[in-house]
Amino acid sequence: MPKLHLFPEDRIHRTWNRDNEPVLSVQPGDSVFYETRDAADNQITPDSTSESLADLDWAGFYPLAGPVYVQGAAPGDTLVIDVLDVQHRGWGWTAILPDLGVLPEEFGEPHLRIWEVHDGKFAYMGEDIRVPIAPFAGTMGVAADVEGDLEPMPPRHVGGNMDARHITAGTTLYLPVEVDGGLFSIGDGHLAQGDGEVCVSAIEGPLGIACRFDVIKGQRLRAPEIETPPGSLTPLGDEGGFFATMGVADDLLVATKAAVRHMVERLGDLYDMSPEDAYILASVAGDLKITEVVDPNWIVSLYMPRAAFLRGSNRPGRLSE
Repeated sequence: MPKLHLFPEDRIHRTWNRDNEPVLSVQPGDSVFYETRDAADNQITPDSTSESLADLDWAGFYPLAGPVYVQGAAPGDTLVIDVLDVQHRGWGWTAILPDLGVLPEEFGEPHLRIWEVHDGKFAYMGEDIRVPIAPFAGTMGVAADVEGDLEPMPPRHVGGNMDARHITAGTTLYLPVEVDGGLFSIGDGHLAQGDGEVCVSAIEGPLGIACRFDVIKGQRLRAPEIETPPGSLTPLGDEGGFFATMGVADDLLVATKAAVRHMVERLGDLYDMSPEDAYILASVAGDLKITEVVDPNWIVSLYMPRAAFLRGSNRPGRLSE
């Protein structure tokens, strides 16, 4: 009979290590409910300000709930994680941090936005801009078969800090197993995020997450795979469509920077947004896509859903609703 386990809130780790002691041992078919902390581990609160960012202790970031040992999982198998439910806790934060993000040379000062979710569905930036809530865990992974500690970032072939916004409720994640039991951990809750997370943070916040575990014996994966439910790729849907800015260059990063830079400029022109708010909105609601790869120049596009804007632009006939 499958069981529901409650993961103890006080059991976290901050580095991946195949020798981390499991906190729970579960059978295939069992589920686990987690109360996860935000990436800053409660150092940012609803009362924090941009000035508060100077006092962050970086050693206290990325508390991961885990590990969970899944019985029967062995090297060469696939661990299956069905995300059953994801619940936000009513607020979140987005930060621009010096030397991080896609445009660190242009955003050198720390900046913090606190988001409140009044209706449970949207986070609002003023009265006219809203971001749909589509919560997910930014970090989900298993232990790699290597000796010693591994930092939470970057992501690896066994998962980790993937920041894949599509791994929300109804999605199944598949991870390659490299050590007995898999040793699954989770954290880094996001209430919403665009593909790319260009300013280096999403709408970060605590979450309640329920996952069900299973094992596929003898299926060896090279890297994570996911299966998503219908409609998960565009949380705002196609109501109102999208507008996109493009970056064109012979270098992928240069093209990406150009697409983001152009979006920040256009949001300022069309909606009178500050550069900081435009950069944050691009991070939490805009999706980066690689449009062209087969010619000498790359094209990277940044898509922004027009449904995020409750009122039209300040230019009649230009991107108005």
